[in-house]
Amino acid sequence: MEKHSSGDEVTEMCLLALSFFSFLAFTRAEISSKIGINYGQLGDNLPSPSQSIELIKSMKAGRVKLYDANPEILNLLSGTKIQVSIMVPNQEISNISSNQTLADQWVRDNVLSYYPQTRIRFIVVGNEVLSYYSDRDRETWSNLVPAMRRIKKSLQAYNIPNIKVGTSVAMDVMESSFPPSSGMFRSDILDTVMVPLLEFLSGTNSFFFLDVYPYLAWSANPFNISLDYALLRGGNLNYTDPISNLVYTNLLDQMLDSVIFAMEKLGYPNIRLLISETGWPNAGDVDQPGANVYNAALYNQNLIKKMTAKPAVGTPARPGMTIPTFIFALYNENQKRGPGTERHWGLLDCNGKPVYGVDLTGEQESNDDQLPMPQNNKPYQGKIWCVVASEVNPEQLVSALIYACSQGNGTCDALMPGKECYKPVSLLSHASYAFSSYWANFRSLGANCYFNGLAVQTTEDPSRGSCKFPSVTL
Repeated sequence: MEKHSSGDEVTEMCLLALSFFSFLAFTRAEISSKIGINYGQLGDNLPSPSQSIELIKSMKAGRVKLYDANPEILNLLSGTKIQVSIMVPNQEISNISSNQTLADQWVRDNVLSYYPQTRIRFIVVGNEVLSYYSDRDRETWSNLVPAMRRIKKSLQAYNIPNIKVGTSVAMDVMESSFPPSSGMFRSDILDTVMVPLLEFLSGTNSFFFLDVYPYLAWSANPFNISLDYALLRGGNLNYTDPISNLVYTNLLDQMLDSVIFAMEKLGYPNIRLLISETGWPNAGDVDQPGANVYNAALYNQNLIKKMTAKPAVGTPARPGMTIPTFIFALYNENQKRGPGTERHWGLLDCNGKPVYGVDLTGEQESNDDQLPMPQNNKPYQGKIWCVVASEVNPEQLVSALIYACSQGNGTCDALMPGKECYKPVSLLSHASYAFSSYWANFRSLGANCYFNGLAVQTTEDPSRGSCKFPSVTL
């Protein structure tokens, strides 16, 4: 006998179906192939947030990742279709990890105040926390997953469980990454951090957020890794993993699969990858080969083509897998510290103009044939000096000179009265000598030629007469 449903039963079934299809739509959107972009603000000359959001919309970015939960930016994103990733700053992790009230407050202030009008989809707890090694940083390591659990618990309590919680890690979490099948996480974080992290990600159906830069791997070993292989245009170039027998045609897939194999060894073969940062620098210092507009455009266009392909391409270890991807970065940011590449990852310059043309949708063909051919794809071999940049603040230059000379190791001995570099007695002359001497003395210990933007590298010898400037030889 045929059974007829009551009105209440039909209503309940419709609600269940609607809920299912809403969930399905969200899930499909969540793992769509639309390319995201990292919006950093470490610059004193960048377009305003309102201008920036308009630029991001005009670029047809599917997602934007912030390095905080900036109220102005989150309000500006309200009503747009852009999916948003916000971040719990590193310095807030330890307090949140031990206090559910603080976690609830953070979610109320930074999520509930904007959601759902602003389409917050990801909360990243900390930025590359596992890449720092001081005693205080190690304390944060142990607090990382507990903080993630508290943030997730708060989201569930406020009935917004679909927001995914993760943490971004760099490739330095790997103890072994080559060949990919040998992938293994660092022993100092394996049991204490990585196992609990993977357990959390698996239990919440979240993503492993990975900052992955083939440029960094290639530039550290340019004589043994093909540049084309790093730029995702391997062509006939390929590498066969001797253990898995998987064939690789680009360096990015190698790096991604090493993490996949590392997760599998710990019993987590199904955690999804999300590329939270990747890109290629459009300029850099003399000792940073391959950092140029041509390579940056080529890498990012090849990346976009790969990640937006339909059907999804995936990696050799996970063919057909969609990998949500955020390109680093929206702007060249002039206040980032470190070597020259740090300030030159942007798709846009500080004036909001494109550094090079790039189509985030993957629908247009690349125009790399219209770009200037690179001149620095091979590592520079010769001497380099570190001298004062143009148009610097004299007061800042005095402070930098004092700092360089205070580091010892005879850095400024030649500048003493009566010594060979004492004359001419000028701030610019003495600072240039001090910068070159400091860099030559301490580069092997990680020092760079930057001095908060007061110094630049040069291949022209600044020595004069009997005053010989120390140099770095590559």
